[in-house]
Amino acid sequence: MAIIFGGKDMLAAGVRLPGGLSLRPANDGDAAFLASLYSSTRDDLRILPDRDLAECLIELQFRAQTESYGTDFPEAMHFVVGLHDDRIGRLILDFSRGTVHIVDISFIPAARGHGYGQTLIQAVQSVAQQINTPVSLSVASDRADLARFYAQFGFQLDGQSAPAHARMVWYPQAARRSAS
Repeated sequence: MAIIFGGKDMLAAGVRLPGGLSLRPANDGDAAFLASLYSSTRDDLRILPDRDLAECLIELQFRAQTESYGTDFPEAMHFVVGLHDDRIGRLILDFSRGTVHIVDISFIPAARGHGYGQTLIQAVQSVAQQINTPVSLSVASDRADLARFYAQFGFQLDGQSAPAHARMVWYPQAARRSAS
């Protein structure tokens, strides 16, 4: 990959990625997009027969998630993922706990299944490789499909999992050699 990252400071300005993807810091003007993006991930609530109730619950869940991320990851960097000139997703990264922690990756429905997640994960791994830092993330325990997806990129389950979430970690080459 021709992208050179130096960690958190270099990401703050935004980054161009392969395939027309880009990352830029999220701003107040992205609030409606981010709410709509979150809503698009909640098909589990959309099946409720009362549409108004479903929308209310989705809005409450979005607020709760936003507050939780702010409390649990106060130093996290929030990015909007772009494809050419369109916003297609978000990436939240936290550098504060000795790893590059992927807090959240999500895409609009039309952008799912096109390899954009793979591009983001590989870009994050490139950052981590350069600063010799592991990448961590959490996967809901009922999402074995996601655990398999991340395993394709070298993520492994670690012992710090909770009942509702499995923690997975990827180690850069230098860290893998020193651990052997």
